Amino acid sequence: MKIFFNSSMPRSGSTLLQNILGNNPKIYATPTSALLDMLNASRRVYTNSPSVKAQDENEMKKAFLMYSRFAVEGFFHGITSKPYAIDKSRGWMINLPYLESFCPEPKIICIVRDLRDIVASMEKNHRKSPEMWDGSLEDSATGVTLGERISLWLSPNAKPVGNTLNNLKEMVNRYPNIEDKVCFVRFEDLCTHPEDVMKAIYEYLELDYFPIDYNNIKQVTFEDDKFHGKYGDHQIKSSVQPVKSYAKEILGEVICNQLLERNKWYFEYFNYV
Repeated sequence: MKIFFNSSMPRSGSTLLQNILGNNPKIYATPTSALLDMLNASRRVYTNSPSVKAQDENEMKKAFLMYSRFAVEGFFHGITSKPYAIDKSRGWMINLPYLESFCPEPKIICIVRDLRDIVASMEKNHRKSPEMWDGSLEDSATGVTLGERISLWLSPNAKPVGNTLNNLKEMVNRYPNIEDKVCFVRFEDLCTHPEDVMKAIYEYLELDYFPIDYNNIKQVTFEDDKFHGKYGDHQIKSSVQPVKSYAKEILGEVICNQLLERNKWYFEYFNYV
């Protein structure tokens, strides 16, 4: 089995991509996956366990990396008999060095989106359920402003946006050749030219292109959004259509300009300016 990885920005179509690929009968596509969480729990044991430390260091390192490799393969062998799988977790990007240590030349797809529209999508979901307490704003005063919410969402450790954005920036800075390691896809391009973009993705994955009807996509991944809170939104539309930007309408021009100025590296790197 060949295993691929989807490590995308939030609110940027990662669920859509999983379902497009999952409509190929040879590909098993996960919803938001716990696989990396399981591996990281094992990494903590490997790092801290006295039983590991008491043994030969090189031997234990070889054993753990082999364990990691077969843990990933075993995870999917327990789920599917399909020859290909793609695992979705935002954490794969920042864990690329670990992934490469046991999976040489992994194939990672990262979907990005205009950051103004990512934030607008977060705010749109926030407004849908004004009666719900927002756990991401736990340390803020009751009734925080839009500007305060955005500052919190974009803070370096805030999930899902700030943390993922910060991790992406770290990897772009660490690897001058990151585009040789990761297939970056703009959400807007996927929605406007789905067949062309998917052909490029299949080429990157070194698989034969599997044509589907982009106006009739069957949802094959399922997760209960109540566990993700008010920002969980993992239902896809059956038809892939160009997306209109509502950022200025929802956020206002001043905040949109601030997002552009404060995150120039992102807008320039992914050609949003």
